[in-house]
Amino acid sequence: MRAVGYRKSLPITEAEALVDLDLPQPEPGPRDLLVKVEAVSVNPVDTKVRLRAEPEAGGVKVLGWDAAGTVVAKGAEAEGFSVGDAVFYAGDLTRPGTNAEFHCVDARIVGHKPTSLDWAQAAALPLTAITAWEALFDRLDTKKPVPGAAPAILIVGGAGGVGSVAIQLARELTDLTVIATASRPETAAWCRDLGAHHVVDHARPLAAEVAALGLGAPGLVFSTTNTDAHLAEIAELIAPQGRFALIDDPAQLDVALLKRKSLSLHWEFMFTRSMFGTSDIGAQGALLDEVARLVDAGRLRTTLGEHYGRIDAQNLRRAHALIESGRAKGKIVLEGFAS
Repeated sequence: MRAVGYRKSLPITEAEALVDLDLPQPEPGPRDLLVKVEAVSVNPVDTKVRLRAEPEAGGVKVLGWDAAGTVVAKGAEAEGFSVGDAVFYAGDLTRPGTNAEFHCVDARIVGHKPTSLDWAQAAALPLTAITAWEALFDRLDTKKPVPGAAPAILIVGGAGGVGSVAIQLARELTDLTVIATASRPETAAWCRDLGAHHVVDHARPLAAEVAALGLGAPGLVFSTTNTDAHLAEIAELIAPQGRFALIDDPAQLDVALLKRKSLSLHWEFMFTRSMFGTSDIGAQGALLDEVARLVDAGRLRTTLGEHYGRIDAQNLRRAHALIESGRAKGKIVLEGFAS
């Protein structure tokens, strides 16, 4: 089968950073679905793994943790799906990735594709939807008020893949005032179009930006990017006893800044359930089915930002480069392999 991967961790400017491969088709395990991949999207995790995880000597590593496709075979213990079903999912960080014609995935972390979306539109959603959902509802517990705080949430990095879904979920499924951050006119417009009540500039001091809205101190903050650069401002602007979640990888995080206000810190990593085989691993498949229901009801929309063409090494190198630039808006999607 055709696939894209790498033999050595290299800067994306190197031609060998991602290469076209011909690999054996995988065989599904007992709980697996074998999926014919129709479309994939690219996430920051792809670029991080490419730079940090060297393949075994003489081996290759296939990236990709978002896919939409068709079930072509299933293991004896895989439940809830039939051959021919259209699915979407984010995969498992400990297994080969989705940048391949065929891919094996645990059925418990798979959802049925929204019928109203095409392959590319559906592939944009799984990883970011799971991340945003778990951050908002499992970590931050947005339905529980923070005493004395403004009923508002600040989403740092609103135009990114996760932020784009988080804005929509917070607007549709909570009564919170949604404040997003963006630093360019086009990304600010994107956030407003997705439903943010207010957009502030994260290139400026955030505490003053939020205070100028006149809403009071928000009780909830969800940071998706550059958390280390914004932490002091976040600690200043958030209400006492507030809840703060993040998803990025700061080299250092001065949690002492959170003590004075008794702030709680929540890290969201959507691969935790699959990495550790948690007892509630099936919650991710159920979550994706609910996301599909919301999409088909017109309450949630795809966050596809750019379509980069077919799935090959050249186009994936372009996608990685844009993500590493920090200027991506929404999700980058690729669709189909060369005939």
